[in-house]
Amino acid sequence: MTDQPQVVPEQNLDAEAVVAYLRAHPTFFAEHDELLIEQRIPHQRGDSVSLVERQLKLLRDRNIEMRHRLSQLMDVARDNDRLFDKTRRLILDLLDAGSLEEVVMAVEDSLRQEFQVPFVSLILFGESAAPVGRWASNGEAQQAIGALLGSGKTVSGNLREHELAFLFGDEQRKEVGSSAVATLEYQGLHGVLAIGSHDPQHYKSSVGTLFLGYIAEVLGRVVPRFTQTLRPVR
Repeated sequence: MTDQPQVVPEQNLDAEAVVAYLRAHPTFFAEHDELLIEQRIPHQRGDSVSLVERQLKLLRDRNIEMRHRLSQLMDVARDNDRLFDKTRRLILDLLDAGSLEEVVMAVEDSLRQEFQVPFVSLILFGESAAPVGRWASNGEAQQAIGALLGSGKTVSGNLREHELAFLFGDEQRKEVGSSAVATLEYQGLHGVLAIGSHDPQHYKSSVGTLFLGYIAEVLGRVVPRFTQTLRPVR
């Protein structure tokens, strides 16, 4: 059976104890060769550095880098798990909604409380406004945010003043540093779902907006159950 190293409290550990242990266990590093990467063992002749030492240094640096990358990947995975769980709960609430008012409340409450989004705006487009939610005519929407509607994709970054005013109102637009906007477009329904942050760097142009686009797609299929068919934006 392989001898197992004993854990010695750090305050009682000195160089002589380490030397004595290694002498008593000459195969220690052969059985724990992963430790060699973390050790600094100079092998020099004059001012030159051996290839072995250089290789060990490179392996040690690479090992540290890989550990950092793995830690970052684990953080991203945990964030994605939390994001998926919040999105799942919101989707279920939307599917269970019995009225347009419940749909609007589910979206706004979830994004503000669960996702901790300070600015939320759900606007539907049509010529006849419903008694709940925010509505705008097709012409108003095209004039204010036509550039955002043209792509049909979720966009993020720093919007222009008149776009922020349309999405969040004149008062809140002054506090919005960056935004993400997803279009709602399904079988005659048109609208936008916008979220905003105080931080100008929070929603950069390269930020992932998959979850917001997914929520918008679900809304596009749920909202028509409670509204009349709306004319498309042209």
